[in-house]
Order: sequence, then structure tokens, then C-alpha cells
Amino acid sequence: MKKRVILGILVALIIGGLIFLLVSKLSSKDEITKDMAYNGVSNYCHENYDWSIAKDNPSIMYVTMGEESKDEYQVIFRSYTGAFVYFYVNKTSGLTKIVEKVPNLDIENEVGTINIKDYLK
Repeated sequence: MKKRVILGILVALIIGGLIFLLVSKLSSKDEITKDMAYNGVSNYCHENYDWSIAKDNPSIMYVTMGEESKDEYQVIFRSYTGAFVYFYVNKTSGLTKIVEKVPNLDIENEVGTINIKDYLK
């Protein structure tokens, strides 16, 4: 009788552990990584902004990583005009808020949202 109880407990623990591992793998698979955030924003910027002006002077346009919080990554695009576009990428959903800032004119506008997953190749 004791052997059956112990065996039952062991089977329950093993099954519980396997379920936990499966759920962990599935949820982490969908989570956005830092590289995914950067690559998605870079792809978005190359599709939506004219990079031809940067051929002669590549330092005037670029994409770079900004700050990282518990919930999101900040990726920054610098335009040849001097404007900065901040992408706030949610680590779980991929939902990305886009905020344009023009420092010289003290302008800041939220210009929309995208799902960064749509821009991952």
C-alpha cells in the first residue's frame, strides 16, 4: 500500500514537472528578446523611412537600443532630420508604441502602435 502511494506521488510530481516545463517553453518562445526588438524596429524603419540620404553619411541615420525595463525595450531611430523616434516594445505581446521627438523644437508626439512581430523576418 505504501509503495503505491509513494509511486502515485512520484508520478504526480513527474507529470506536474513536465507540464511546468512545457508551459515555460511555450510562454518563453513567444516572448520578445532584445535582438528581436532591435531587428523588428530596424526592419520597420528600413521599410518606412527613406535611407537613401544615409548612403553618403551613414552616421546621420541609425537604429540603437535604448533603456530596458521589466516590461519593455526601448529602441531608438535617429532620422537625418535630427528627429528621434522611440519604439517601446512590450516584451510579452510585441505591441510597440511609437513616439516621435524633435529635440530642437521641443516637440513630442505619439504617432501610433504596431506589433513588432509583424516586422520580424
